[in-house]
Amino acid sequence: MGSDVFQPGISAGRLDAESYADHFSDLHPRLDPHEAIVAADRCYFCHDAPCITACPTDIDIPLFIRQIATGTPDAAAKTILTQNIMGGMCARVCPTETLCEEACVREAAEGKPVLIGQLQRYATDHLQEQGIHPFSRAAVTGKTVAVVGAGPAGLSCAHRLAMLGHEVVVMDARTKPGGLNEYGIATYKTTDGFAQAEVEWLLKIGGITMQYGVALGRDVTLEKLKTEYDAVFLGMGLGGVNALDVEGEDRDGVVDAVDFIAGLRQASEVAEVPIGRDVVVIGGGMTAVDAAVQAKLLGALNVTLVYRRGRARMNASVFEQDLAASKGVRIVTHAVPVAVHGNGAVREIEFEYVDDAMKGTGQMLRLAADQVFKAIGQTLEGEELPALEGRKIRVSDMGQTSVKGIWAGGDCASGGDDLTVTAVAEGRDAAMDIHSALTR
Repeated sequence: MGSDVFQPGISAGRLDAESYADHFSDLHPRLDPHEAIVAADRCYFCHDAPCITACPTDIDIPLFIRQIATGTPDAAAKTILTQNIMGGMCARVCPTETLCEEACVREAAEGKPVLIGQLQRYATDHLQEQGIHPFSRAAVTGKTVAVVGAGPAGLSCAHRLAMLGHEVVVMDARTKPGGLNEYGIATYKTTDGFAQAEVEWLLKIGGITMQYGVALGRDVTLEKLKTEYDAVFLGMGLGGVNALDVEGEDRDGVVDAVDFIAGLRQASEVAEVPIGRDVVVIGGGMTAVDAAVQAKLLGALNVTLVYRRGRARMNASVFEQDLAASKGVRIVTHAVPVAVHGNGAVREIEFEYVDDAMKGTGQMLRLAADQVFKAIGQTLEGEELPALEGRKIRVSDMGQTSVKGIWAGGDCASGGDDLTVTAVAEGRDAAMDIHSALTR
């Protein structure tokens, strides 16, 4: 985009300081000890708990809730972290309403589940804020593993490998660790620098060396990693963003939603982030909702989220959709972009309504826009990668790729659902398979 194009509709500081503080405060403030005990007392402690089955990391949810109920939150945290070393972040961003809480017996009986996510946060925060790391390393094995990507999958894999006695080198293209936890999640979901604090806590296990500004393909090759390390885990996520492929997409004001979210997350003050008066977000996933909601919270007057299918097909959960609506975001469905209009900078974006089969109806919609955020999916970047399945690296159930000695997990690998909690599970499971391969 040409920075010399004047865009009068985009500006920073639209709101007063009090409004910014309120808008970007914690979405779900932490439970206090009394609230946690009351919430824990609602659990039936089912012996065949459906919530465990619904959890991608198989946390023993009734056990950790019972531990909270009996006044031992640190024990509860260890129960959680044994299965999900990033349980603190997952408690903040995991769509519990469609996973463990949807499966809760209380939800089925009363329409009000046990607050599993908030209880998980209560326990993990309690332990981590004391600086306690409940795990220790096994005897050093002498094996070294390269982990590409310091996101949820890579960090989960690295921690488990280090705990098992291996030496791990984590490489990331960015200047800070965390991946999407640091750069890709709405600011109001993870406040007060929690993403970095969690990584610092995780690294207390020891045996993990971090290298930043190192990108696969640019700074190091897969072949070199295979030669220098006993095993390699790829968890670099998806670096590219899909294009709209419409006329005028290159106009100023048309940006990737992930870049907008990352810029907001890295801003020293949210008031310094410029936002348009009329904002349109294209997409139907969590990234689209995060971008739309935060645009509204920054002071955009009109924010419209446009998705090509119906609401039932949106990847964003019903909770996220309702959150967007509650903040004043207008949601338009069954519409696809056909052109971006403007003189240098975007002024309008044109859509065509489509039917359920994605066939154009001939009915058009034009929306005023001085900013358009693209959130229509990300793509894998890189050359000489292991065999692909569609647009991702093909892996087995335990993360093995088509190349011996190389595993993969998280968003860059096939089979997942692009959730933080799933990435953590895949990194953990791959680590166990790597350990088995290195010690047999």
